[in-house]
Amino acid sequence: MRRILVIHGPNLNRLGARDPAIYGTLTLQDIQERLAEKAQELGVELLFFQSNSEGAIIDFLQEHAPHAQGIVINPGALTHYGLSLRDALADTRLPIVEVHLSNIHAREEWRSKSVIAPLAVGQICGLGWRGYLYALDFLAVHIREEEV
Repeated sequence: MRRILVIHGPNLNRLGARDPAIYGTLTLQDIQERLAEKAQELGVELLFFQSNSEGAIIDFLQEHAPHAQGIVINPGALTHYGLSLRDALADTRLPIVEVHLSNIHAREEWRSKSVIAPLAVGQICGLGWRGYLYALDFLAVHIREEEV
């Protein structure tokens, strides 16, 4: 079975309580439950991880990427300056879809620059929690097509 890593960066553990006008009212657990349902439909296995520490995310990638076929990641604020995370993602050589709940291009200027985007096959932002589902759906199909 194809395995996709779903990684949530800093502060995403606070979803549901953290500025609901920007990030919505669903908790991280709510989003992961919806992703798990979608994964069953798509016939893929998900491995979830959240950390407020860049180093912990890198450790997770180094341990689990060799056994995965793709990555969905919301790097949070690491999007804009997480160069070590960027290098670790590049080292995986896996297809990556970057997800953001809010539209990072319509917010503060510093949020519009992503050091992760050049590595990604796509970036989904501004579609709220549904962006994760779209990313998963795309990545599952993309992985199947790349295997052919």
